[in-house]
Amino acid sequence: MSNDSRKVLRGDVLDFTADPGFNAPGESPGVRFRPDHLVLIEGERIAAVQPASEALSPDWQIAEQLDHRGRLIMPGFIDTHVHCPQLDVIASYGTELLDWLNTYTFPAERRYVDDGVADEGAERFLEALWAHGTTSAVIFATVHKTSAEALFRRGSEARMRLITGKVLMDRHAPDGLRDDVAQAERDCVDLIQRWHGKDRQSYAVTVRFAPTSTPEQLVMAGQLVQHHPGAYMQTHVAENRDEVRWVAELFPTARSYLDVYDRDGLIGPRAVLAHGIWLDDNDRAVLRDHGAQIAHSPSSNLFLGSGLFDWRLAEQSGVNVSLASDVGGGTSLSMLRNMADAYKIQAMQGVRLSAWKALHAATAGAAQHLGLHDEIGRVEPGLMADLAIWDTAVGPVALHRDGLARDLHERVFAWITLGDERNLAATVVAGQPRFVRP
Repeated sequence: MSNDSRKVLRGDVLDFTADPGFNAPGESPGVRFRPDHLVLIEGERIAAVQPASEALSPDWQIAEQLDHRGRLIMPGFIDTHVHCPQLDVIASYGTELLDWLNTYTFPAERRYVDDGVADEGAERFLEALWAHGTTSAVIFATVHKTSAEALFRRGSEARMRLITGKVLMDRHAPDGLRDDVAQAERDCVDLIQRWHGKDRQSYAVTVRFAPTSTPEQLVMAGQLVQHHPGAYMQTHVAENRDEVRWVAELFPTARSYLDVYDRDGLIGPRAVLAHGIWLDDNDRAVLRDHGAQIAHSPSSNLFLGSGLFDWRLAEQSGVNVSLASDVGGGTSLSMLRNMADAYKIQAMQGVRLSAWKALHAATAGAAQHLGLHDEIGRVEPGLMADLAIWDTAVGPVALHRDGLARDLHERVFAWITLGDERNLAATVVAGQPRFVRP
């Protein structure tokens, strides 16, 4: 490999080798902090991580060297639930989930039938993720095949790990946003054959949520999941109490909202279900037994008034939990802001979320739950060089607080609480810079 494909980053490396759990910060396992280290990148992958005090071998001494001393070098964040077209409606005022969909979301998504709108939207969206330190994402497109095509094409060009798919929605949606079972199946199969498993792209069978799919479409979606090993499934579940009541009316023979998906074979180890606030013990047992995960979306839950997710109870029940922005119900693509909101949600239930637990859920934990721990989520030789480089403090208040921190956790917790995308110095995807702060 030529020297111009090699880069050396210098900084303080922070990642995780195990789940820190809901422990006190000083008692959290798996925190790996390596101050003043070199991250050696060869092509798309991390070649080595070593102390800066150790001499580089001669063939690395002439590689491009980027000095980030005093900054954190971390795995790029993994956002496990986010909507590409909803950048158009982020920060929209005043309604709960069902009204919000009809008032804001559906009109915005209808525009993505146009190839140009879909392509421009995908480009804008991925660049926005990079500008927030996110290097991998599980993404909702729209019902239009072209919207998923655009994301796959742009993700492939950037060699970015994306999981996405065309939305399935054949009822209770306006004109221009409904498909039908037969055409939807043809579109999904074509997208799977052309994109799944290629150039870091993975297909997700994408059920909007149970009310917008007929029973026939849900059966078809379950068959897609079963017939295409390695494909993911993403949807929403039990986000809002009115939504839960509506599902009970539409599917009176189902034991619960989650059971609507489970009985059609949609729940498995690659199922990513957003929210999961209003689940019961039986639902959590189903998720545990199948190895599925809840994509906790704290900013969205607060903004739409959906409810308080009990993260500790979910994990005590054996449910995998990752962290998500859920833009545009969520108000920021910044995973830092979502971690800060997650802390508040848990605090309102008497639980204190450590910085370690929050960061793990958006890096190594998410990678593990997605079955991608051998590719992303840690700063380790052999893994993809998907990295974000952070200033822990920006501005006089944060700099003052940072200077008074008594230990590493206090410093990192203050960064999460006070920080946002303005703290981001650079984002690297597959070894290539995708964002550099001016």
